[in-house]
Amino acid sequence: MGIVDDLERARAAFERRDWATAYDRLSSNASLSAGDLETLATAAYLVGDVDACIRALQRGYRLQIDDGDTLGAVRFAFWLALVLNTRGEVAIGTGWAARAERLLADQPEDVVERGYLRIHDFFRRLDQGDFPGALRAGEQIVEVARRFGDPDLLAQGLVCQGRLLMYSGRVPEGLALLDEAMVGVAAGELSPIFAGNVYCAMIEGCQEVQDFARASAWTAALTRWCDTQPDLVPFTGQCAVHRGQILRLHGAYGEALAEFDDACRRYAASGAQTAAGLALSECGDVLRIRGEFQSAETAYDQAAGFGYEPQPGRALLLLARGRVPGAVAAVRRLLGETGGDVHRSRLLAGAVEVLLAGGYPDEASAAAAELAAIATGFGCGGLRASAAYCLASVALAGGDPDDALPQARAATQQWSGLQAPYEVARAKVLVGRSFRLLGDEDSATAELTSAARTFGELGAIPARQEVERLLHRETAGGLTGRELEVLRLVAAGNSNTEIAHQLVLSDKTVARHLTNIFGKLDVPSRTAAAAYAHDHDLL
Repeated sequence: MGIVDDLERARAAFERRDWATAYDRLSSNASLSAGDLETLATAAYLVGDVDACIRALQRGYRLQIDDGDTLGAVRFAFWLALVLNTRGEVAIGTGWAARAERLLADQPEDVVERGYLRIHDFFRRLDQGDFPGALRAGEQIVEVARRFGDPDLLAQGLVCQGRLLMYSGRVPEGLALLDEAMVGVAAGELSPIFAGNVYCAMIEGCQEVQDFARASAWTAALTRWCDTQPDLVPFTGQCAVHRGQILRLHGAYGEALAEFDDACRRYAASGAQTAAGLALSECGDVLRIRGEFQSAETAYDQAAGFGYEPQPGRALLLLARGRVPGAVAAVRRLLGETGGDVHRSRLLAGAVEVLLAGGYPDEASAAAAELAAIATGFGCGGLRASAAYCLASVALAGGDPDDALPQARAATQQWSGLQAPYEVARAKVLVGRSFRLLGDEDSATAELTSAARTFGELGAIPARQEVERLLHRETAGGLTGRELEVLRLVAAGNSNTEIAHQLVLSDKTVARHLTNIFGKLDVPSRTAAAAYAHDHDLL
């Protein structure tokens, strides 16, 4: 009677998500049924004892084989392959998947287990770069799931399809399928391991395309889901990374670093090296923004040591340290070897910044235009804001405030809607620079001062220092740096067209600069302006 009572208590604990109690009670019982062994394996996995999970699955597989339940054995083989592959033991996991396929050879064609094995087929094709084949596998998973009414299989199939559609550039369609997968999660229809996998896949997909509104909403939901399971070990590292990413977006840098540090500890304990590399790369990005360059470099080095390339953060760190040629070489290499709009979208904004600093406006313009096209196709708020910022930066580098100002204002509004204070302040800098080129110095000062204040509040020291340099960059007579360049060329006898050609500006922009120069110096003509420049040692 005591054994029966223990089993009932274990099953009840499992139902209320008390994984530790379920695991303790079941692991002390040496004669479990196949169903209880599956429960034990799940509880062991969720409390982080993967070895015990594997042992329980192996026992369940052998029990099903001995009982002649081939389809039951296939289920256990499926889970063994999934758990082992997740832990990085791919060769052994592949062997279990192949065994499951062999067992199915003599079974009826239309069984739900074939849908589950298509999951392994999907990831195998994905690893081989067979994207059309992987997409077909995803479609087959969904088809089988709908036919058998299996919510776990349906959610996984929708995630597989959705991510493949995103990587093929069909981002709105892909996100719609991820949303559909999340319906089952939100309704509590999925088993815990599938629910955690779908949560993390959804949020990761949103982060990849800078759909920060979706990412924020589902990160909050994932946090609540994890909090209802105090003993939960898997998925909590991912949850900490995603919380850190949202906190970083909102400018809460100290809290973001704490979350990334927590994620690194959890990943290190579980052996998830690539995931730990992502957390360290995110940590490096925050440290770089705060001006802690040595610590950022250490974080990037550690990320690389875990097999994760921390880009474009490392290139931006090189730029911040004045190593411009190295930064340019890095972004050129990244753009040359990275395909697919989703992956390129993560690199382009950083590339624009580096290429402009390196003096390559044509390459920067091409990268900004590519990002703008991707943002239009994807329709994600963060990408649209980033593209607008890049277009404004390129226009300003070409001395065209008329084109820069509307893009800079759009970036300000879009980042503001996403509650991203650091990015809002960066966009305000571009607005201020545009005002300055248009001759509206009072408005320029107001925008730059507001940006400097925000950077100071956030602890973004390098950005604040750069704005302070802009605020104090005026020359004698109140001329900006660009106006001084124009004045020197006027004094050298150049026409407006010649000046425009030398500074890569339009004739219209040169004429506007001259009007501003005449007003600030209170002179009536080019000759008088040249004389002023000679008299005040401005040449």
